[in-house]
Amino acid sequence: MQESKTVMTNTAPLKSAPPLLAVAAAILVNAEGEILLAQRPAGKAMAGLWEFPGGKIETGETPEAALVREMAEELGISITIDDLSPFTFASHSYENIHLLMPLYLCRLWNGIPIPQEGQELAWVHPDNLGDYPMPPADLPLIPLLQQGVFL
Repeated sequence: MQESKTVMTNTAPLKSAPPLLAVAAAILVNAEGEILLAQRPAGKAMAGLWEFPGGKIETGETPEAALVREMAEELGISITIDDLSPFTFASHSYENIHLLMPLYLCRLWNGIPIPQEGQELAWVHPDNLGDYPMPPADLPLIPLLQQGVFL
């Protein structure tokens, strides 16, 4: 006689996710082991919060290519895809979007980071990252950076 098994599944209707927003960000690390943060300027969503520099991944663009473009546009520096090392990613639902953000380490670039879009910049020791208010998607990244896994 064959035994009957009942398989339980979650029958709750799936909640539809907000539209996906893909952005790429860089952890720029200087010779002293400090990380560059950029403050979101007035007029942008989450103005005043500090974040890792980067931006939207355009259609047909890889995350790495987006960072090469964004570093030039936002900071006036030149990086190459070979200068980027994958580190981790963030996945966070906000009210109207779901953010997916690959995060890359970058220790080499040409030029001096100078704000190009009215943002403030700060070089911050990893132990002090918690002193800077950041978007919710960035907060889980702080302990990873404070553990020194990127050194």
